[in-house]
Amino acid sequence: MSSRQASSTRQHPFDHEGPSPFHPLNVIMILTLIGIAVLFLAFSGAFIYSRMQAELPPVDVPWMFGVNSLVLLASSYTIGLATKAFKADDTEKYKKALLYTMGLSALFLVLQIIAWQMLFAENIFPSTDNSAGYLYVLSGLHFAHVIAGLPFIVGFFWVARKRMKEPVSVLVYFSDPEKRLKLKMLTMYWHFMDALWIYLVVFLFINRMMY
Repeated sequence: MSSRQASSTRQHPFDHEGPSPFHPLNVIMILTLIGIAVLFLAFSGAFIYSRMQAELPPVDVPWMFGVNSLVLLASSYTIGLATKAFKADDTEKYKKALLYTMGLSALFLVLQIIAWQMLFAENIFPSTDNSAGYLYVLSGLHFAHVIAGLPFIVGFFWVARKRMKEPVSVLVYFSDPEKRLKLKMLTMYWHFMDALWIYLVVFLFINRMMY
């Protein structure tokens, strides 16, 4: 049940200004994302250098990588819907959006395993050559970071389902500035994972075209 009627005269503490960008949690998240970006850029540079030095052919990127791009884009959209529903105090839409995000994230992980199995079927293993090794390392690192973020989405959904049963508890939940901030950071992280995956797919595709 939505609690918009109960909160029609109420505003969130951060509705106008938002949490400070220098909030410790914001700073930690930004530094974390910068660190992840640097890590992937370093591996991308090492991948290019290794290929040029050994004159190795690139590995064909499985078409499942493209399907997974669409899945992640969809999950990025649904977690954005969860944020909007939180701001609108819409209980049902909020829980549904979190549930959809969980489902899409799990689907991404399953499809990624299938993509690796497609490579195995073509006798392309991490030990085949450096090109194959870096493909597995880059996609594996992204896989690990998606797994790392998934428990937080599950946690938000579990707490929402457990506590948001009565108008008062719903009001308390949506009024919590800490939850609002953490949801914002989770959304930021998930959008970053989406952008990072698109970067990887484009990067690998360009490397294939330039060979």
